[in-house]
Amino acid sequence: MNTPVLHAQSLTKTFGATTALAGVDLVVGRGESVAIMGASGSGKTTLLHVLAGITAPDTGTVNFAPATGAPVDITTKNERERSRLRRESFGFVFQQGLLIPELTAIENIALALMINGTSRRVALEHAAGWMASLGLAGMEERRIGELSGGQAQRVAIARAQVTGAELVFADEPTGALDSQTSDDVMDALLWSTTGQGRTLLVVTHDGEVAARCSRTVHVRDGQIVSTAVSA
Repeated sequence: MNTPVLHAQSLTKTFGATTALAGVDLVVGRGESVAIMGASGSGKTTLLHVLAGITAPDTGTVNFAPATGAPVDITTKNERERSRLRRESFGFVFQQGLLIPELTAIENIALALMINGTSRRVALEHAAGWMASLGLAGMEERRIGELSGGQAQRVAIARAQVTGAELVFADEPTGALDSQTSDDVMDALLWSTTGQGRTLLVVTHDGEVAARCSRTVHVRDGQIVSTAVSA
């Protein structure tokens, strides 16, 4: 494994009487693509949210080692500090994209930069570059409702990457797509993450999606029960 970029130890999380995580340990290497699989209710999405600093665990630690600077224990940070970390170092791709329908495709991407203080002009320039790289040139002014499902997901991938995120978290990014579009979206997601030396963690029900990642982690009842390295 490459140098660890994320190291989680003894993670637990309960929601009322439900145990979502029951002592999870996980190390993710820089440049790795890791698929997290499991049945509904297994804890896989909770694990992704805890690793990304969206949800705080009840106990345990998550250490993030950026390419430059000192390691960060995400679990010791308050919500404001975690929010800043998510904006600046992490990218997110969700099943439905969570794009803003009132904005154009290029504005959706540029917004991620503008939130961090980049000027509109520079943000739009960077966004246009990502759109071209992901096969979306000429669609800059289209609104999200004017794009196909696969095109919209590539906009979401560009938004996740335009800030230079070291880690991208994807939650069922192909779950609403047909098989051919799913392949195209995974091509784009892998090219823009591990293809650029970045790291990808993806929650999926799809064995074919998981097989394209370098490693698959299986979760059941809030615990990692097996790990498989792709051939």
